[in-house]
Amino acid sequence: MKVPLRILQGFLEEDTPFGDLTSETLAQGIQCVAGIITHEEGIIAGVEEATDLFSSLDLAVRPQVQDGTWSPPETRVLEIAGEAAKILLAERTVLNVMGRMSGIATMTRRLVDTVHAINPQCRIASTRKTAPGLRFLDKKAVMLGGGESHRFTLSDMILIKDNHLAFVPLEEAITRAKAQGPYRVIEVEVTTPLMAEEAVRLGAHVIMLDNMRPVEVAETLTLLENEGIRKMVIVEISGGITEENIQDYAVQAVDVISMGNLTHSVRSLNMSLEILDRE
Repeated sequence: MKVPLRILQGFLEEDTPFGDLTSETLAQGIQCVAGIITHEEGIIAGVEEATDLFSSLDLAVRPQVQDGTWSPPETRVLEIAGEAAKILLAERTVLNVMGRMSGIATMTRRLVDTVHAINPQCRIASTRKTAPGLRFLDKKAVMLGGGESHRFTLSDMILIKDNHLAFVPLEEAITRAKAQGPYRVIEVEVTTPLMAEEAVRLGAHVIMLDNMRPVEVAETLTLLENEGIRKMVIVEISGGITEENIQDYAVQAVDVISMGNLTHSVRSLNMSLEILDRE
């Protein structure tokens, strides 16, 4: 997934509305080579974005690792050569993007590995709980870490939630959703085993077991199996799932675990830009 350059340039413009006063004063006309270094182990993400942004400033960029690579501490992940003032102009923007994306990718990989050790068929997915303007980057970082994107936008699929059901009963809601055409994926958020059974029988393609405890998830799956309808639907669980309790959910025979805290509670990977040589 290619993040549009205009988004990255927008971040840079936010940080430099009238230029970089310090670098223009102290580093104008100087040529140098700089490197971006990771000070923690983790999945590196944002190399493509950093390359695009630095390149748009007429700088020479030499990636040292590929996006999605697990790297040890003190790895040089990128080299940049050219005018020092331009490198320093983009320094913080690039580090913010790469640090955030790498933190998301690293956490995602850790959770994917944890879940696959118990349930190899289960997928980890992100949600729309991203900061406005960062969704492209956050979703791409999750995928680089081995996860999946749930809905990218509200236009992608039909997801019937409790606030929709406050206006329309479940059966009518699914009937209306089907009327949108045969190629629309219909997902229904359910809160009880019986509601899950009803949604499947009415034709939902995906059911999201919302904020259920592990025992309730097990009861729901058992009910669907006993009724002979488990294979008719994708079962997703979401709500209240963290790195601390995900193993309790991974033992269940679920298809997808979606987690908002992959993107709404990010801890960036520690990275810095260092001047390697003055030409």
